[in-house]
Amino acid sequence: MKLPNGTGSVHKLSGKRRNPWRVRKTDGWEIKEDGTTRQKYVTIGYYPTRKEAMDALFQYNQNPYDIKSDSVTFKELYEQWSETHFETIVPSARRTWVSAFNHSEPLHNMKMKDIRVNHLESCIRHANVGQCTKQRMKSLYNLMYKYAMKMEIVDKDYAALCDSVKRGKPKIERVPFSESEIRLLSEHLDFPFVDMVLIGIYTGWRPQELSILRTADISLDEMTMLGGIKTEAGKNRVVPIHPAVFPLVQQRMKHAASLGSEFLFNDEFSAGEKYMTYDKYRRRFEKVMKYLKLNHRPHDTRHTFITLGKEHDMNEYILKLIVGHAVTDVTEKVYTHRTMEQLKEEIGKIPCFL
Repeated sequence: MKLPNGTGSVHKLSGKRRNPWRVRKTDGWEIKEDGTTRQKYVTIGYYPTRKEAMDALFQYNQNPYDIKSDSVTFKELYEQWSETHFETIVPSARRTWVSAFNHSEPLHNMKMKDIRVNHLESCIRHANVGQCTKQRMKSLYNLMYKYAMKMEIVDKDYAALCDSVKRGKPKIERVPFSESEIRLLSEHLDFPFVDMVLIGIYTGWRPQELSILRTADISLDEMTMLGGIKTEAGKNRVVPIHPAVFPLVQQRMKHAASLGSEFLFNDEFSAGEKYMTYDKYRRRFEKVMKYLKLNHRPHDTRHTFITLGKEHDMNEYILKLIVGHAVTDVTEKVYTHRTMEQLKEEIGKIPCFL
């Protein structure tokens, strides 16, 4: 029985095949060298019986989809996704995503429509890497499937069902710097990156946010810094420069200008690029702690700022605005607008221990 024009076609291929019935649709026309036209086809699929093939063609005509997207591989999807995603992150972060992709080699040439939960879990489980990289692999799958759903390449998020990575993180005790420790730091500003630690304590930036601050986003005249990553509440937030560390920021600005760098902090001791990354900062931070015989982690600077803010009665909502925490009070979030002068007044409540 001939199908109506535009419906598509079902026909049986020759030879012994498990799925001999091919379903295809017209995919335009091409002009040959002799001036005649030739019909182009795209295959929807292969099926064991004519009935199954007819059912597949009927289902396609009821709910058409991009047939070509049906053949997109994991590697091809990664290339599409990363092209956009990598524009928003720093080079050091890109390396972690590239590493997660490289360790997902068993998936590279698989079609996205064929990948299931067991493939994702097996890839993570058998990867010869540490737990952090495995968590990054899981995060990669989450973001890629979200992108694939948006592009209608898949219709089910198998990454959400993937459960090969241990849930939760070990609880890390945050220890704020004491007043005497802050004074100790200020007495050793000649040691590399002590100033960066102090600026972190008096601004509340996350270490990674602090590492990638750009000079173009810092106004010495207005005494403000613009930056932030990670959360919606934390992105593109303005932080007043506390008077205690204003001279340190000034010195860093001059130093960056002399190097021709667009970043506030630069690592002249680095063998490669001089701009700062979180990994570089963490190593420099650890050297400062070892030199001064202190026991702190990089995020303790941010915890110190929050602790000092609460101890000296900073306005709760202004403190959240400065450190990039979400404001849950609907009235405060929607109807109250804080001025920069108010932010400066509140941050000034933290004493200068330098």
